[in-house]
Amino acid sequence: MTDTSDVTPEVGPEVTADVTPAALRRPVGRRAVLIATGATAATLAVGAAAAPEAPAAPAAAPAPPAAAAVCTLTKELTEGPYYLDGQYVRADITEGKAGIPLKLTLKVVDDDTCAPLPNALVEVWHSDALGEYSGFVGNNGHDEPDNGTFLRGGVLTDAAGVAAITTVYPGWYRGRCVHIHVKVHTNVTLTSDGHFTGGQELHTGQLFFKETITAAVGRVSPYSTNTVTRTTLAQDPIYDEGGAASGLLTLTALGGTTSAGYAGTLTLGVER
Repeated sequence: MTDTSDVTPEVGPEVTADVTPAALRRPVGRRAVLIATGATAATLAVGAAAAPEAPAAPAAAPAPPAAAAVCTLTKELTEGPYYLDGQYVRADITEGKAGIPLKLTLKVVDDDTCAPLPNALVEVWHSDALGEYSGFVGNNGHDEPDNGTFLRGGVLTDAAGVAAITTVYPGWYRGRCVHIHVKVHTNVTLTSDGHFTGGQELHTGQLFFKETITAAVGRVSPYSTNTVTRTTLAQDPIYDEGGAASGLLTLTALGGTTSAGYAGTLTLGVER
């Protein structure tokens, strides 16, 4: 997939890579499966013929659902211009990059059945604190070393469909809010040098962050030295205020300060 629509038409490197409005996003319909049962019973008491009619007894409370499950198809969003094929299979993608710790826990499930998908490769890539992507450093106006691999990689899901990845909180670049790109692949082949090849791509999307937390992160170095004006969630051309179905992470503080970092969790519902 080579959709390169990742920004609004503003001045900047990513603007020149993304100019086709029709390709700005790949909306996919959301589906939900809800299975629930309930029962309501009412008993009327009737007195003897000679006695006045007794009042109706109150209706019994509905019984709790015997089984309930809701699965939502996670919205697919543009791959963007900064994807590189077959990056490392590894749980820690930081490579020493400065930034606030971020522990991602992403669960992959079949959106029709809620069944977890084991051995699916969850691949992520994102910018560093200054909004620069490995392999493309300088596109956001900052000069720093570029090894072509930092903040890229992925892991296979475990038996419960969970992928755990250690990284840093992303920075921002021109025209986009803070986000992480994600792909889900199945049937990949792991190579001896720590990469992957082949397989089927089930999902391409993005992960987003609560605005108040991003604002606090932006006041901490090295994020505070980013010279590009930050685009908020509400200003972003990709995120549609769709919450978890559109990739909004649930964030939990890892300590008492912003610098201590965050845990980010999300369930990705994908089409098998």
